[in-house]
Amino acid sequence: MTDVTDPDVLTPRLSLLADDDTMTPAGLQSRRSLRVRRFAMLTVNAVTLLAIMLGIISVFSGDGIDAIEIAIFACIGLSAPWTVLGFWNAFVGLIIAIRRKTPESVEMFSDAMNSEAPLKSRVAVAMAIRNEDPERAFSRLLAIRGSLDKTGHGKSFDLFILSDTDDPVIAKQEEALFAANKAILDGFGTALYRRRTVNTGYKAGNVWEFLRDFGEPYRFFVPLDADSTMGGDIILRMCRVMESKPRLGILQSLAVGAPADSVFGRVFQFGMRHGMTSFTLGSAWWQGDCGPFWGHNAVIRVAPFKAHCDLPTLGGKPPWGGPILSHDQLEAVMMRRAGYEVRVLPIESESYEDNPVSILDFMTREQRWCNGNMQYLRLLNMPNLPIVSRFQLVQAILMYLSAPAWMLLTALGMIKVMIDPEGFFHNDLAVTMFLIVVAMSLAPKIFGAISVAMHPGGMARYGGKRQFAKGVAIETVFSILMSPAVALRLTIFLGGLLMGRRIGWNGQDRDAHGIPWSTAIKELWPQTLFGFAMIVVFSMQAPMALAWSAPVVLGLVLAIPFAVITASPRLGKILEARKTCATPEERDTPDLLVSLEKAQPLTALSA
Repeated sequence: MTDVTDPDVLTPRLSLLADDDTMTPAGLQSRRSLRVRRFAMLTVNAVTLLAIMLGIISVFSGDGIDAIEIAIFACIGLSAPWTVLGFWNAFVGLIIAIRRKTPESVEMFSDAMNSEAPLKSRVAVAMAIRNEDPERAFSRLLAIRGSLDKTGHGKSFDLFILSDTDDPVIAKQEEALFAANKAILDGFGTALYRRRTVNTGYKAGNVWEFLRDFGEPYRFFVPLDADSTMGGDIILRMCRVMESKPRLGILQSLAVGAPADSVFGRVFQFGMRHGMTSFTLGSAWWQGDCGPFWGHNAVIRVAPFKAHCDLPTLGGKPPWGGPILSHDQLEAVMMRRAGYEVRVLPIESESYEDNPVSILDFMTREQRWCNGNMQYLRLLNMPNLPIVSRFQLVQAILMYLSAPAWMLLTALGMIKVMIDPEGFFHNDLAVTMFLIVVAMSLAPKIFGAISVAMHPGGMARYGGKRQFAKGVAIETVFSILMSPAVALRLTIFLGGLLMGRRIGWNGQDRDAHGIPWSTAIKELWPQTLFGFAMIVVFSMQAPMALAWSAPVVLGLVLAIPFAVITASPRLGKILEARKTCATPEERDTPDLLVSLEKAQPLTALSA
């Protein structure tokens, strides 16, 4: 049991009293300045949403508002907040990137990050795995251990492999690999492999049992996924920040995509790279001490995490009850409720993850996250949460309600066309509103691309102006085609959740693999059918609507060939050879990723 007299642990009651101070708990920012920023973001978001809703009312009010138009209005009201927030986060991030060489959210940690002082704390670096490719996971651990030891502080770090594998073949491989590589994984510290026989609480339960049984000697721990890779230097610098700020509970790094082999992975991470940076800079500006936690590639203070972040088990059966699938955001708000800051470090560093290698893998991941985020509906009334933390849960829910709301809006639009084929799609204001919303949805990546273009040497890191512009163009088309197919899958999935359908939790495919046409047809026929239905309805009733709906229609009709083509290993090799949609690490590979490519875990036989 955690000792609440530990200086690293505050009771929630004491933390609430501390919140009356003029500074945030870790003394990093003035509360007044954060309140002003949050009020500013609330204002611009509210005004933008009001303008959109008034515009929609104007479109519908010409001949009275019927039931279908009310439903359309409700769908827009449900989906637009996430789009609007993304726009303003990215816009603020762009302004910060242009005006400040070093963002404030980074500068506040600069002294500790640039310090050469010895690390005083012991740190557990823990990778959670479940039915993953063992050699792939162990190669990352070997690279991380080598990088930690190069810092000269390797003795402060111990490695843990937290296995929830229930496949006996994979479990034997894990055990053999650990036995063969233990001396290397120990490095200047120690390494331990632990496998649970019962997957209680999924990943969150795995981490919690580890901290309960092994966490006492450690002040910090670094959670890793099986696809995570972090450099020793960034881990060390983040730990120094944590040592310098005792009321900092979680420091989250900006994890970016590692170089990918598949077409889908390459193009997806190219867009995420600049889009996520701009978005995160902007959100950090106003979220401040109520920052995000993404479940991996972060440094966490062990004592308060053990004392205050034990997740509840929801009453009832899955998918709405039982263990919480999306643990990360909930742990972040519980840490903040306990009086500790949660911050994100919105800069690119040696903090990497692997992105899904195909649209089907991406959909599977999104479904699991969607299920977990929907469970937050039952937690919105948690007591003593700061307002911004409570909003984080609402935001996480809206993220996965937005896409289904747009798809329902599309279906309602088809019905509207059949009833009134002439009115709606000949309205200039309606066209204007549509274009505004589409532009806002693309804004994070557009603003991110502008930020790269305006930064000295920014485009050179991507291979120059032509290569960067080509990558942006390809990724834009890619996103437009991908989004409708994913949105319809989430819509169907949410319908299944309402009917009590459960989703499994297992390992993910990390390596490029082709998708047979038969598999693509089996998984994506609803998208194709819905897309052709739109073509038939609009062609017969309102041909003008086809121009409006072209991005959605194409994304749905082409979902099957899109899945097959973007999963093609052969095409992936062609793009890789031409450096198309290459991230900076592919052109100037850091030592960490070089060592990862060379890392070959010993097998029991070779040892």
